[in-house]
Amino acid sequence: MIMNNKITCIVVDDEPLAVRLLESFVAKTPSLELLGAFTDSVEAINAIREQHPQLLFLDIQMPDLNGMELAHMLPEGTKIIFTTAFKEYAFESYEVSAIDFLLKPIRYNKFIAAVEKAQEWFVHSQPQPANISPLTSHPSPLTKTSMFIRVDGELRQISFDHILYVEGMKDYVRFHLENERLPLTTHMTMKTVEDALPTDAFMRINRSYIVRLDKIRTVDRNLCVYIGEEIIRVTDAYREAFERYVQTV
Repeated sequence: MIMNNKITCIVVDDEPLAVRLLESFVAKTPSLELLGAFTDSVEAINAIREQHPQLLFLDIQMPDLNGMELAHMLPEGTKIIFTTAFKEYAFESYEVSAIDFLLKPIRYNKFIAAVEKAQEWFVHSQPQPANISPLTSHPSPLTKTSMFIRVDGELRQISFDHILYVEGMKDYVRFHLENERLPLTTHMTMKTVEDALPTDAFMRINRSYIVRLDKIRTVDRNLCVYIGEEIIRVTDAYREAFERYVQTV
């Protein structure tokens, strides 16, 4: 819970100058309370487990224990804003549900925008009292509406609304998008894609395909899905979940 409207935070970066910059940003941000700052990631994880900060400003490329490894060791409830000079890590940040990704050199206006995202997340993640009616309750938590994928060496942001379906090919996947003649191919696994997409809008219907449910035009008697220019069969392993969805629409 956010005490006194302040978010408790810790800074972790192996560069002392970067730590001092973030400390100065936190100091002039009334909504933040700094619990500590570390240049050693191993010392940091011990402090994090002891103090349970709500927010972590975390570098990625660090010796001994890098930021991605540290992210998988965090206690429940600690959220991350990544701070790094390497934009190629942007997609990986989605895998650990980071609130934001700040690219160095970090400007204060970008820092504040990320903090505001964190505030919204923490406010909306708090359970509402039972006596609050739907008309007076807070809006539902903000959810991600897009994701980054690496295509031809560049990061490209794609809106979930524009995805028709995702096709898996061993260690690669193809994103088939509306109004795009050719699919976008990237080095990912289907499991990673499945975890990144919102479950209320997408469903895996066989080992090689995830579809956007509201883009389905027709489902025939053989449980073949017509979507875009493709016809995709729902296989037995996914049949029950898909039939359950169709019955509730």
